[in-house]
Order: sequence, then structure tokens, then C-alpha cells
Amino acid sequence: MASLSGKTLFITGASRGIGLAIGLRAARDGANVVVAAKSSVPNPKLPGTIHTAAAEIERAGGRALAVPCDIRDEAQVRAAVAAAAERFGGIDVLVNNASAIHLSGTLETPMKRYDLMHQVNARGTFLCTQACLPWLLRAPNPHVLMLSPPLSMQPRWFAPHVAYTMAKYGMSLCVLGMSEELRDRGVAVNALWPRTVIATAALNLLGGDETARHGRTPEVVADAAHAILTRPARSCTGNFFIDEAVLRGEGVTDLGRYAVEPGQELLPDFFVE
Repeated sequence: MASLSGKTLFITGASRGIGLAIGLRAARDGANVVVAAKSSVPNPKLPGTIHTAAAEIERAGGRALAVPCDIRDEAQVRAAVAAAAERFGGIDVLVNNASAIHLSGTLETPMKRYDLMHQVNARGTFLCTQACLPWLLRAPNPHVLMLSPPLSMQPRWFAPHVAYTMAKYGMSLCVLGMSEELRDRGVAVNALWPRTVIATAALNLLGGDETARHGRTPEVVADAAHAILTRPARSCTGNFFIDEAVLRGEGVTDLGRYAVEPGQELLPDFFVE
């Protein structure tokens, strides 16, 4: 089976949730995982820090580097990338997972929240990719993966939360442009998005435990990410993948093991037709 053994993954927002799950899946191969996130001290509302995540990754069989990093801050991002390259000798994979969310209409969206979403989602993704790119260009099979949705201009994806959709689609527009820009240089740039809601701490803050009961665990996204990141970069770029479709393409026929509560009807995620 394809493996990430010995590869170095720089994962933003990897202290918990989907980012941590992707790191743990890579760790089981023996990968090096850079946990780049703001959570350097415990948060009473959200579990996990970069240090607890790094400890989990090492217990899973990988090597970890915990780096406090606010991806809105250019100096912090460039310092984190430099620390990663110094520790592990380079960067093979960038996973742009960090994201900010505020689901509200135009009148109900404070500009502070608007700015946060655009600084983290669109600008942060662009900045992290730019900072990692010199190292990715030296890697034998470089991948950039955005946790962002397929692009769709249907008004129903914008109307309830224009600011969030604009910011999240900013990540996807990076995929659209960068994949073509970097195609001839051999760097794969793809997006991955879940078919159903994913039970994370962030989801619990938004919809509570009841919503999570109708979702899947972060491992479904992590397994799909692993399948993408082990593919040849030159022949796998510019795609807007859905986790379920990726796994079915890998021959996974039973997705029931990813359900939070087997037998419950699954709720679709945003932006999925």
C-alpha cells in the first residue's frame, strides 16, 4: 500500500479535529508531522493543544513538531515553516486545514468576524502555501491539500452566510489557480470536502451534540486525505474531491464504521449537491 513513511506534513489547525486526524493517519505510516496551530495553551471550550496533538502523533508512530502559529501573522508562518524544514530537512505536504466560521446573514455579521474568516481562510491558505512552496518544489512528490468545498455559483450556498461562503471559496479559488500555475512544476494542489457533517469540537459549538449524532468521525476525511496525498502529484492535481467518493474509488464499500452513531440518518455538509 502507498505510504507517507518518512514524509513531512505541515498541517495547519492540527491541534484537534480533522487536522489532528490527518496527522494521526500519517503518523501510523511513520511520517513527520508539523502541528501548526494557535492552541499552545488549553482552551476551556475546545479540547487539545499543539502539545497534546504532538504527543498523540508520536504515540501513533510518527515524529512531531509542535509550533505555535497564527496563520494570520506572516512572520509566525514563515518562522514555523523554517522550523519545520530545519527539524525534518524539508516539507513534502502542506495541508491547509485551519479555518474560521461564522454562519450568519449580512446584517448579523460583525466586521470583526468577516475579517477573521477572510484572514484565516483565504489569506492564511495563500500565505501558508506561498511560504511552503520553496520546500515543496524540492520534494519528490509534493502535495498541497485544502480542506475546502467544490466551487458552485448557486445562490443558495451564499444567501444564508455570504461572508463565510466568500472566505471558504477563497480557499477553493487557490486550488483552481495554483493547481494550474504549478502543474508543470509537479506540485499537486487539490481540495477535499466531506460529504456529511463531521463530528468535531467546532461542530459541537455550532450545532450541539444532536447534530454530531448525524455525522461521521474525522477519520473519514483523514483516510480520504491519505489516499490523495499518496498519489503521484503530477497526475493528481486540480481536483475538488469529496471524501466519500475518494474512499469508494479506493475500494472502500462499507462507510458505516465512520458513523458517530450507526443507523442514524446522515446530514449532508454545506456546499455538497
